[in-house]
Amino acid sequence: MTTLRGIQSWRPFLHRHWTLSCQRALTTWTPHHTPHHTPHHTPQVLAAHLRGFALSAPNLSSTDDSSVGRYRNLTEEEEEEEEDVIDDREAEELFQQHVPVGTGEGHHRVFIVHPDVKWGSRKQFLTTADLMMAEAVGLVNTLDDWRVVNKAIVSTKTPEKKKIFGKGNFQSLTEKIRNTAGITAVFVNVERLSPLSEELEDAWGVKVFDRYTVVLHIFRCNAKTKEAKLQISLAEIPLLRSRLKNEMANLDQQGGGARYIGGSGETLFEVQQRLLKEREIKIRSVLGKVQKRRNLLRSQRKHKEFPIVSVLGYTNCGKTTLIKALTGDDGLQPRNKLFATLDVTVHGGQLPNHMKVLYVDSIGFLSQLPHRLIDSFSATLEDIKHSDLLVHVRDISHPETVNQKVNVLNVLTKLQIPDRLMSSMIEVHNKIDLIDNYQPTELDALSISALEERGLEELKNTVEEKVMNATGRLCLDIKVDLSSPQLSWLYKEATVQDVQVEADTGSAVVEVIISSAAYGRFKKLFGGR
Repeated sequence: MTTLRGIQSWRPFLHRHWTLSCQRALTTWTPHHTPHHTPHHTPQVLAAHLRGFALSAPNLSSTDDSSVGRYRNLTEEEEEEEEDVIDDREAEELFQQHVPVGTGEGHHRVFIVHPDVKWGSRKQFLTTADLMMAEAVGLVNTLDDWRVVNKAIVSTKTPEKKKIFGKGNFQSLTEKIRNTAGITAVFVNVERLSPLSEELEDAWGVKVFDRYTVVLHIFRCNAKTKEAKLQISLAEIPLLRSRLKNEMANLDQQGGGARYIGGSGETLFEVQQRLLKEREIKIRSVLGKVQKRRNLLRSQRKHKEFPIVSVLGYTNCGKTTLIKALTGDDGLQPRNKLFATLDVTVHGGQLPNHMKVLYVDSIGFLSQLPHRLIDSFSATLEDIKHSDLLVHVRDISHPETVNQKVNVLNVLTKLQIPDRLMSSMIEVHNKIDLIDNYQPTELDALSISALEERGLEELKNTVEEKVMNATGRLCLDIKVDLSSPQLSWLYKEATVQDVQVEADTGSAVVEVIISSAAYGRFKKLFGGR
């Protein structure tokens, strides 16, 4: 009956017409070539479970949406177009429609198991088992009402084995878990466990989570915008598929998984597989429109010729604190928390030469971040590719700072970031205030404390120099006629550095920073220089 109860949790994925179809067909239901079906799988029992499948998936509309951040300058038509995509109620209904089993049950007392790979391709050379365990503890402690009650580092030669560990280690670990009072879940610190999780749950008697599940639950708890919620819903689909296969396999063993529903020609498993596929297609469709919307907003920003600087780094490295220090944006509230930022936010700042620039705050990276999770957030991470400059922030006080750098660079490689951005990227060593008598270890890196606003002037000057080179902006002295709109045009379309008025001629020499495109427009409008 455990499996049958589990099947009920799939009801939000089935459409109303399936319920009506099933109810009509149950009066004439017969098993499909199942000679050994057991008496407790009667039509009445199956009907009790199918009656739960009454909720239909929300209908996603098909216009554009985006959550690009706080810096927006949309026309009324653009705002209306954005609102048409999917309203908050629909997004929330889809988001809450199915929470992966176990993670959404509130309080958890967690036993963490870290498999320490001794050799082979899975061995980690830039970190240690203790440091990886510390990061796993940090992930659990990020969640409200989750608490680590015990932990174990267990050696393994081949983590790909059926139960990850050898027989002796597995038996010792099982005994330790079962003898730990009050635990409600085990977190095995590997990227993915499925389909092993169910076997481990049977052996240990509690819910078992892998890294993918825990990180995704952190994302779920921190998601605020429609786009983030849709991306998380997409990333959860592999978990739902895996769980569906496990539940159907168990039901098949009891003789109940291969029956047709309501003369439809589809089994229960086939129906749920199809509806999961439909759910994935709908979410991908909306996110595709989000990406188009992002491209539109990106082109609008380019048209306004604001240089774009993306600030990225390992989660909790201090990106948001740095952007707040650079822009003076009091609306930013940095949190000492993993994955506090799940959406791209854009914040206006000013460089020492008074040129306006947009700083983009992006989602933090993590080691062993599953490719599917990166893929689900591709629309968000796409903004990085279209920047004029990247700033890679490192928590230089963290014991794993070198390993974190390698992981960030690996993710950027997977995202296929253009070489021009990788070669010009500024590396920033943050949190030097946490290191006594800090001495720089890498010549090309800039040392700062975003919290104490130390080293920011040098960083701003470096950003200015790199942005000028990347955008092809020109420093020019332009002579203007004060009786014409030339000066006001330059104030609007360029960055005016200085104005030297020549009263006797009614003119002025204006020192400006201007893009090549804007300078071309100026000459076209007013002629000459």
